[in-house]
Amino acid sequence: MTATRTETVSIRLANAADARAVRELAVLDSSAAPAEPVVVAEVNGRPRAALSLADGASVADPFFPSARLVALLRVHSEQLSLAGPGPGASWWHAPANRWRRALRRPATRPGVA
Repeated sequence: MTATRTETVSIRLANAADARAVRELAVLDSSAAPAEPVVVAEVNGRPRAALSLADGASVADPFFPSARLVALLRVHSEQLSLAGPGPGASWWHAPANRWRRALRRPATRPGVA
């Protein structure tokens, strides 16, 4: 008989309350904290990796198998960039607003209506 381990992974835009956790990940990773806006990958409610939507820099918990989490964050970041601005988004160039708006819209694939 083998035991199965189920873990819940969530990816979301970091908010002000996540700043400390992102800094702690950066310290563990011996890196600088990524530039905002940042998406965070949590496993069972605990931040394990973070990725800057501004420049693609990432930090992760080196004591947790986080390579796949960083890969998921990169895919998510790419999906957000494909979503592009919505109609009437004159403020699209403000990075934080751009990513917040993209997160609220459903992901679409180019060429698919």
